[in-house]
Amino acid sequence: MDEFEYDLENEEQFWSELDDIVSANCPSHELIDNALRSYLHFTTKFRDEYLHSEYDIARCSEKLLGSELFVANKDYVRIQIVYSLLQEDEAPTLHVIASFLLLDGRDNEATFEIMNNESCFTRLVELIKNKEGRSEDGRLHRLLLELLYEMSRMQRLSTEDLSHIDDEFVIYLFQIIELVSQDVDDPYHYPVIRVLLVLNEQYMVESTASPIERPSIPITNRVIKVLSTHGSNYMTFGENIILLLNRETETSLQLLILKLLYLLFTTRATHEYFYTNDLHVLLDVIIRNLLDLPNELVALRHTYLRVLYPLLAHTQLNQPPHYKRDEITKVLSILGGSANKHWEPADETTVRLVDRVAKVPWLRDDDISEREVAQKIMGVSLSPSETGSMVSVVDVAAVMERPGVQTPSKKGEFEKAHDDNKGEQDGKVEGEKKEAPHVAPRRRHAPPIPDHVNGLRVMKEVPVKKLPPKTPPRRRTKLKNIASMDGPPVPQ
Repeated sequence: MDEFEYDLENEEQFWSELDDIVSANCPSHELIDNALRSYLHFTTKFRDEYLHSEYDIARCSEKLLGSELFVANKDYVRIQIVYSLLQEDEAPTLHVIASFLLLDGRDNEATFEIMNNESCFTRLVELIKNKEGRSEDGRLHRLLLELLYEMSRMQRLSTEDLSHIDDEFVIYLFQIIELVSQDVDDPYHYPVIRVLLVLNEQYMVESTASPIERPSIPITNRVIKVLSTHGSNYMTFGENIILLLNRETETSLQLLILKLLYLLFTTRATHEYFYTNDLHVLLDVIIRNLLDLPNELVALRHTYLRVLYPLLAHTQLNQPPHYKRDEITKVLSILGGSANKHWEPADETTVRLVDRVAKVPWLRDDDISEREVAQKIMGVSLSPSETGSMVSVVDVAAVMERPGVQTPSKKGEFEKAHDDNKGEQDGKVEGEKKEAPHVAPRRRHAPPIPDHVNGLRVMKEVPVKKLPPKTPPRRRTKLKNIASMDGPPVPQ
């Protein structure tokens, strides 16, 4: 189809013309293809002139997603846009395509499934590795990172896809974080970090697959490899994932961080990757989150406990002076179910994991055995088989949660219940006030009868015995101002 030439005078005309393009009646695939080509040509032609922000780009995608053109032909339009991603090289067009796939995929997993089936992972890696593209169009580069992250966390990647990740690509991502390390609010920080986190999870899933599914040559976890060999060059990444865990409320992202921490603390070369002060912050965050998790979030609690053991046993925290020793012991006692009657009884896995953490040497008293540690902290007696280590990377890798699910907190639930209860009480009080608008003030007892001298109230004295009228009783106290009297005076 021949491309039309547009002559626009203002932004209003741009949006009006775009509405006309996506509203076209397209009863055949050929007409749909023509409409999509017009959509991509028009939006990219005027991107620099009228689409100045990510909101403007997203608005274009929303118009297509809400049009009859898309609603009546969803599968066909999606596959055509995916093919455009695989074939297109111009940055403005890729920007519009990536925006559409990201918005559509977040609401419809089918989009990411199509992308996975068509090997879009490899294509996205190729586009992200293009350093010239990053320097020329940072907005597109960030959008491609977000698209790669969202696509990869929704489904398992193939061995072939993971084989396209090399050390150079992972190092490149770590270098981006270091380059923007002076600004924690830089938009590059978290898209890059999330890509590294989801790649680590994909490696974990691959390593725990059944023997039938595993490749003949094991896939190397490139994220852990780079941190094992060059971790001292990329310390900003470690600082940021702890900061992210401290702020994050999305369960799936918490799990991604915990999975990486687990591998770092169980890999000898990365035991001391983090700064000691950062480990203190991390321990504080884990303690807080363990106590704040609702009882029903069992899997997330187990993952925190599985990370806590190697954190205490293998990192600098095992050296004196031992940080938060008493607090850790108290938390273990609570989680084990012996320190707080208001907590539900701990499940078997929690008891086993708590017992394992409790046996970290610097948490134990030198004069008691491992079994006595369990009895002391949890109030239970464990058999030798139950005290044995059963933690493995399989348990950690298997924990999953759908994206977007927020982690509730006990504190939040308590405050909500408190506010609801307070609201009910306030409602009752207001109702009572409407029925009885005038309420007499409460008094503990009847006030004394005062004398009035120069406008000041003075209490009468109570004599022990009556005196002759000619000799009045001697006053023992000075007159008090009525404003200074807080309550009924005590008789002299």
